[in-house]
Amino acid sequence: MEDKVLRKLFLGFIQIHILHHAKEQPIFGLWMLEELKEHGYSLSAGTLYPILHGMESDGLLVKEERNVEGKIRKYYRTTDKGNSVLVEAQQKAYELFKEIKD
Repeated sequence: MEDKVLRKLFLGFIQIHILHHAKEQPIFGLWMLEELKEHGYSLSAGTLYPILHGMESDGLLVKEERNVEGKIRKYYRTTDKGNSVLVEAQQKAYELFKEIKD
């Protein structure tokens, strides 16, 4: 039960991470899995890819397919809407951090 609650809570944090990195440069799934792992998130590709697809469906990310060493790799970057959502999320996260840090 506790794991399920934490996964729901952390989903928002994960989406903010994705938006942050996709704004800096186009990202792809395997790279994002490794990046999230460095921050303590343990996700499988089967969990991450539906998140990326959902964010794309919501208009937060746009996908570009590139041929990398003979394989198609899907890169994601933020849209204008994704950038706006990121700015608002950063403000809300900052306010929350200030409130709970002590």
